[in-house]
Amino acid sequence: MTATIFITFIGLMASFCSPKAEQIHVSDIADTISASITSKNTLQDKKLKKAYFASGCFWCVEAIYESVEGVEEVISGYSGGTEPNPTYEEIGTGTTGHAEAVEVYYNPAVVDYKTLVEVFYGSHDPTTVNGQHPDYGSQYRSMIYYLNDDEKRIAKEFKSSIAKEYEKPIATEIVPFTKFWKAEEYHQDFERLHPDQGYIVNVSIPRLRRFQAKYPKLLKKELHD
Repeated sequence: MTATIFITFIGLMASFCSPKAEQIHVSDIADTISASITSKNTLQDKKLKKAYFASGCFWCVEAIYESVEGVEEVISGYSGGTEPNPTYEEIGTGTTGHAEAVEVYYNPAVVDYKTLVEVFYGSHDPTTVNGQHPDYGSQYRSMIYYLNDDEKRIAKEFKSSIAKEYEKPIATEIVPFTKFWKAEEYHQDFERLHPDQGYIVNVSIPRLRRFQAKYPKLLKKELHD
C-alpha cells in the first residue's frame, strides 16, 4: 500500500510543468541541451521576424509553434514582469510578474503574424484565468505581447472576432512587449528531447496532437509524411 501511494505521488509530480517536476530529471539532461540551441546570430542572419506569446507551460507552447510551417525556431523564456534575470524557481513562486513565454522566430514570407495569433488561440483555452490545465498561477496566464501598433490591432481584432465562440470571457492579456528573458538551457526543446518524461507524455504531447489535428494545413511538410 505504501509503495503504491509513493508511485502515485511521483506520477502526480511528473504531471506538472513546475520546478518540482523538473528536478526529477534535470541532472540527466544538462549536457545535451546546449548543443540543440540555434544561435541567435544565425537566426538574425536569416532576417526573420519575432513574436511573443504565453499560454501555459512553455514546453507545450514551444513544441506547438515549432510544428508550424514558416517558424524557424522557438525559444522558451519569461516575460511580462519586472524582475530582471528571473530563474525558473523564482517564476514558479508566481511573484515575479512574469509568465512562461516563447520567442517565435518566423519567416513572414511563409507565415504571417495573424496566423501565429490564430495558432495561439487555437492551441489553448484562452478563457482560463491564470492558468492552463493542469498548471495554475499567474506564471501560466494567457498573454500576447505586441511589438508594434499593427500587431496590437491584429491581436485585438482576432480576440474580438472569436469572443462569441466561448461561453466565458476571453482572459488573454494583450500587452506591449518590454523584455524577454531566455529560460535556462535545459528547458529548450524540452518536449522533443524528452518524449518519455511524465508531463510531456500526459500533457504536452496530447496538447500538441490536438492542435495538429485541428490545423493540419498549418503544419510543416515533414509532419504530413
